[in-house]
Amino acid sequence: MVAFINTFLSYIVLMLVILAVAALGFSLGLFLRKRKNAKAAVAETETAE
Repeated sequence: MVAFINTFLSYIVLMLVILAVAALGFSLGLFLRKRKNAKAAVAETETAE
């Protein structure tokens, strides 16, 4: 029974690590995309003037 609990907790920790990496990647991608869009909007207004 103890081996089952250890294995179960090990998989939970692994799942949390994978979720943390995925959340970090999502947040970084969102941040970079917003920055790129803002930079493109500034470039567009400069060319329109």
